[in-house]
Amino acid sequence: MPPSPAPTPPAPRSICLLRLSALGDVTHVLPLVRTLREAWPQTRLTWIVGRGEQRLLDGLPGVRFVVYDKKTGLRGMRALRRELGGERFDVLLQMQVAARANLLSAFVPARRRIGYDRARSKDLHGLFVNERIPDRPGIHVLDAIGSFCEPLGLRQTRVAWDLPVPAEAHAWAAAQWPEDGAPALLISPCSSHTLRNWRAERYAAVADHAVARGWRVVLCGGRSALERETADAILAAMRGPALDLVGKDTLKQLPALLARAALVMAPDSGPMHIANAMGAKVLGLHAASNPARSGPYSDRRYCVDRYDDAARRYLGRPAAELRWGTKIERAGVMDLVTVDDAIAAFERRAADLEAR
Repeated sequence: MPPSPAPTPPAPRSICLLRLSALGDVTHVLPLVRTLREAWPQTRLTWIVGRGEQRLLDGLPGVRFVVYDKKTGLRGMRALRRELGGERFDVLLQMQVAARANLLSAFVPARRRIGYDRARSKDLHGLFVNERIPDRPGIHVLDAIGSFCEPLGLRQTRVAWDLPVPAEAHAWAAAQWPEDGAPALLISPCSSHTLRNWRAERYAAVADHAVARGWRVVLCGGRSALERETADAILAAMRGPALDLVGKDTLKQLPALLARAALVMAPDSGPMHIANAMGAKVLGLHAASNPARSGPYSDRRYCVDRYDDAARRYLGRPAAELRWGTKIERAGVMDLVTVDDAIAAFERRAADLEAR
């Protein structure tokens, strides 16, 4: 007979998750939330999160959100302590190692304070925790976050996001272009880490290739000056048409928009991970960061990976010899990703669609 499944450990009364940002990183926490909710549906979950991230996650069932605005500093930390109402949590999952997040965690009373392993720790993280997750080098960020349930006796064996996207957001996305059989290449060109961004004329070249192959090209992005300027430069360099939706969606509409695309092209950024969470295929552009660690979790077949080239050129050694998680955010690093690289990745996706 097969062995009986291990019994579920006793449920904590309350768990506080601390992960403030960024948009892509908070999507990596969602599978952990699902794991906790499925094992312990009666446990009270509180998530301390950033303001923009809370807008993306609003409506997630079974979770109370407490927003911390980074601009408020210590005053905001004291206000957050008051908002918690003197509650002492059974468990704090301290899933961010930046100095601000570490200090903020000191304002969250908890008996068990679970943090990262020593290899991933920085900014005095170890002073704010009394337990650590297993040290497993070489795993994706999502899997590292998923291991926060292991000190509690659970394992994350299933990865499910189920981003809370309302029906009206899907309706808005459906109204942006017709279902006429043309697959859509959706380009989200900007990361907030500007050294991860690609040249506008290179996006335009790939976009024109897609148009010539009968695809529809859609640009999306936020309302920052950088995103508007980048989109304008792409449009100016293109010969073919593109639908410009930059600055026109909300954080609730963005996931629905990404889900409609046959392929999303983006650097390592929040939209890349949101697209992956929505089941979209992603053409990720990687040189400054390692796609094995921070690329689209579900499927990297359509990504461009020049991380090893970047390691050799800028750091003088192969990627395999770098500390896991090393970022190579240097001027010019994204020029290692060529137009031919991205077109080849696009063609892999086009071939898979045509083979259906």
